[in-house]
Amino acid sequence: MITRRIAALRLDIPIEMAQRHELPSRMSEAELAEIERNPPAWLVQSRANRTGKKPVWVELRCDVCGFSEAARPKKWWPAFTYLTCDYHGSEKLPDAAAGLSRTEVDGIGNAFIGIVDEAP
Repeated sequence: MITRRIAALRLDIPIEMAQRHELPSRMSEAELAEIERNPPAWLVQSRANRTGKKPVWVELRCDVCGFSEAARPKKWWPAFTYLTCDYHGSEKLPDAAAGLSRTEVDGIGNAFIGIVDEAP
């Protein structure tokens, strides 16, 4: 059995859309495969309306330990130089290049800190 969140991730739709169209909280792999084989009209329309500018899901991966999770990207996220789990110190990352300043951005996904190296 897979959760609604995993189904939304595999269908590349927001969780809210999965809830709105009454996907069950748990479903079998066969049920999900049937939705993918014969998508309902709302899913076909959603995919047709997608502009491709902003992904529905992104994979966040720690540059220190490799831990990863899927998350919905936020408009306010800058382009990250590095991502780390929130319990790793930035000393485990390479230093910022000469002439660049380093900023930490908290609250990325469930357990990440974004590191941005940019010119001051």
